[in-house]
Amino acid sequence: MPFSQPAVIRSRRVVLPDGERPADVLIRDGKIEQVAAYGSLLAGDRPDGDGGLADLGDTALLPGLVDTHVHVNEPGRTEWEGFATATRAAAAGGVTTIIDMPLNSVPPTTTLEGLVAKRKTADGQAWVDLGFWGGAVPGNVPDLAPLHEAGVFGFKSFLAPSGVDEFPHVEAADLEAALAEQARLGALAIIHAEDPAVLAAAPQQPGVHYRDFLASRPADAEAVAVAVLLDTARRTGARVHILHVSSAAVLPLLRQAREDGVQVTAETCPHYLTLAAEQVPDGGTAFKCCPPIRDETNRDLLWQALADGEFIAVVSDHSPSTPDLKLLPEYGGSGDFAAAWGGIASLQLGLPAIWTEARRRGHGLADVVRWMSAGPAELVGLTGIKGAIAAGCDADLVAFDPDGEFAVHPRELHHRNPVTPYAGRTLTGAVRTTWLRGRAVDVSAEPFGRPLTRPVAAPTTTPSDRLS
Repeated sequence: MPFSQPAVIRSRRVVLPDGERPADVLIRDGKIEQVAAYGSLLAGDRPDGDGGLADLGDTALLPGLVDTHVHVNEPGRTEWEGFATATRAAAAGGVTTIIDMPLNSVPPTTTLEGLVAKRKTADGQAWVDLGFWGGAVPGNVPDLAPLHEAGVFGFKSFLAPSGVDEFPHVEAADLEAALAEQARLGALAIIHAEDPAVLAAAPQQPGVHYRDFLASRPADAEAVAVAVLLDTARRTGARVHILHVSSAAVLPLLRQAREDGVQVTAETCPHYLTLAAEQVPDGGTAFKCCPPIRDETNRDLLWQALADGEFIAVVSDHSPSTPDLKLLPEYGGSGDFAAAWGGIASLQLGLPAIWTEARRRGHGLADVVRWMSAGPAELVGLTGIKGAIAAGCDADLVAFDPDGEFAVHPRELHHRNPVTPYAGRTLTGAVRTTWLRGRAVDVSAEPFGRPLTRPVAAPTTTPSDRLS
């Protein structure tokens, strides 16, 4: 198979930490050994094969994406998603590392036992590298240190109901205690920030009209929750990260907090940057997520903040469910936004979706790599290991055709259930091959080779060891 495990990959468009240029990339033992001048390296007498030369021509070479916000849901809700299907979708989308959220699996990753169960379940199923977040919920502060020592990348909390009973949200006292313990541990707190009181006071009108759902999750819910979180972070000294920012109303709060010395970062998601409320059809519950997709003016402000460096990462928040829970009309559902499960399935499509819009707005591939690879790697402490084409980094690489166009057909996607708000859209940018540590794991959106066998991880101390 061409390009399956090359010793050298050559491209006229290699996206490096200092910009895009022609280069040769030498791979040895799964690592990038050298980035050399274009055309300067030889790779034996087997071009286009194992141990040979993969010459991509004008196809771009990117570092593998790092997606730090993925709901795999297994064990317990494998009919929603699982490690085999989620990681196949990741590889097809150029994502070589995912960090799994502590819900919606059963059990959740709020105890050491829950983490062990996840790792055992993932063993032998994963097509890409895996890490895990822990969960901070009411009453589990004693569980945080054992989870941290066992290798989670940090702890997620909800400030409003999560949607599943086994992962309750934290109130003020719970948040204070959790952040104080995470500050002591040096762990990262990642937060779903919506305020339950604001949500409770908002109009709740069921039905098929997206405007009614949008009114039920107002921008103030995010802004109030972020303000509370930042005040708590100031008192405790915790390092906090705001998940899936949908509202530009939180941006001034983040700017002020950083000026005050609060350790705070934030992310946004492809669906907030590429979709808009004006585009959502009646009954289009594939678009439902919390916080919601907002209007075009808000979307422009998010793009400006992204360009200005105010977001450390653009990540998927891949949160699929079965079609019946989405109440999709095409599956016989009611299309009721209030009752449908909230979550966007887009793990395989994040890179082309962002590239399509980024290029239209004048951004280059180096920007996309910063947002979707280097930034997320930095967030979770994997700089120097993941997220860059540089000597010493893992040879996680993506052959990406920036001009390739394709129409999104849900049944051609690899995540378990064929539901996506991108259905029918034409996107620009096609992943041709994905390599994990120098070995092809996806070729032309089809898995290649076999999934990885992984032992149950022992207690760990370094970020790279936390990838099980």
